[in-house]
Amino acid sequence: MERSDRNEQWREELRAMYSAKQRTVIPRVKMPELPMPYRVTVDDEVRQGLSVEQAVLEARRCLDCPDPGCVKGCPVHNDIPGFIKNIERREFASALQVLRRTTVLPAVCGRVCPQEKQCEGNCTYTKMHKPPIAIGNLERFVADNERLNHPEAQAEKLPISPLSLKIAVVGSGPSGLAFAGDMARRGFKVTVFEAMNWFGGVLKSGIPRFCLPKYVVTYEIERLKELGVEMVANCHVGTDVTYAQLLEQGYKGIYVATGAGKPRLMNIPGEDLPQVLSAQDYLACVTQSYCPAIHVDIENLKGKSVAVIGGNTAMDAVRAAVRGGAERVMIVYRRGEDEMPARADEIRHAREEGTDFLCLRNPVEYVADSHGNLCAMRLQVMELGEPDCSGRRKPQPVEGLLEEVPVDLVIVAIGYLPNPPLTLPDELDMSRHGRILVDEESMKSSAPAIYAGGDIVRGPATVILAMGDGRRAAQSMTDAFQRMIEGTSLS
Repeated sequence: MERSDRNEQWREELRAMYSAKQRTVIPRVKMPELPMPYRVTVDDEVRQGLSVEQAVLEARRCLDCPDPGCVKGCPVHNDIPGFIKNIERREFASALQVLRRTTVLPAVCGRVCPQEKQCEGNCTYTKMHKPPIAIGNLERFVADNERLNHPEAQAEKLPISPLSLKIAVVGSGPSGLAFAGDMARRGFKVTVFEAMNWFGGVLKSGIPRFCLPKYVVTYEIERLKELGVEMVANCHVGTDVTYAQLLEQGYKGIYVATGAGKPRLMNIPGEDLPQVLSAQDYLACVTQSYCPAIHVDIENLKGKSVAVIGGNTAMDAVRAAVRGGAERVMIVYRRGEDEMPARADEIRHAREEGTDFLCLRNPVEYVADSHGNLCAMRLQVMELGEPDCSGRRKPQPVEGLLEEVPVDLVIVAIGYLPNPPLTLPDELDMSRHGRILVDEESMKSSAPAIYAGGDIVRGPATVILAMGDGRRAAQSMTDAFQRMIEGTSLS
């Protein structure tokens, strides 16, 4: 937590209004949702957001702990009790101001972050075996409140910094945006270079509208522009301009946040059939951020059977297929449902929307008909053995047990590999998997003036972890410039 208002008089008065017992008996407020079956006929956001009274009531549950575990569980260390207590006293603008000290994407994070594993998972209520404070829902509420009710709100006034230097950011996904926002707030002149003709990275290309509307991402990016961040589209760093040229143009530091957009494949027979797609390509077409050359009509899946392989991104893909009109949709996952990395709400939504869960199954072959089109998938029946390095029980095949399931379209969502930047400096160390190697504390690479973070460093991960990398790199680069001013090299 960068700054806390816990000791201000209004916070003390607020704590005195209700006892802990009075607060803990309030049930967790349930987020309103679009009803079934209507919601599968539209791309509208399923979770509708809290009303003012719902938000205030949920905020009242917060115990304003003196040593809040929720803050420790947040990768960007938001002052969670601070913004929630401002909601309780109906100072919504102040609540958002508290959040913006540490996050540039509150409306996004409030929607897509796995709060149950991070801030909410560390809430004091969990020790009481009660539902935690709905931190994500409240974060979303204060961000949406500004966008919907106070669009005229001005960006914060930035202090004049002696470190008014040019900084380049490669990639406009969550890690690059978090870094850019923190550096702009410190007075640096930040330019974000994006290879596509739109900004937002995976936030726009990989998450369907019914989970994260594009206009929410666009609004957050416009707020960054108001801070002075320059955004340059259609510029592929490595081909249109090299890293060396950026340094020659006066950029004193470069943050690489190119993400992980190369699909991971299973290398099984039939994977090259035209009806077997990567989740990346499928979701890009669904979100219409861009549409790669595929030879399948994904807009009209009426009467088709669709299988999605995987357990996390798979939820977005399978729910998109439902909205595409598929007659049967299936999740094929090699572990059990309890081991799925997806959020509980995503699993619940997928089940409500008609998804069949084929757990403890793993595809071993995709079968073509006489015309060369996909017609079935062969699944190996699995069982769970001892835990692996991730702590989850390792799936292993049950000898001799195979199933053949008819299917018209398969979407493979088993993960992504990093997008290695082109024409990298010779000094930049890379892993054999294409990740940039950095010091984990500073996010500094082996190349002078180059830092990196997000999926290009850690592999596919959550939005908030990528943002945490960006904030850590911004602090580290700022410290390095301070040392440079004092006579120490940035490298």
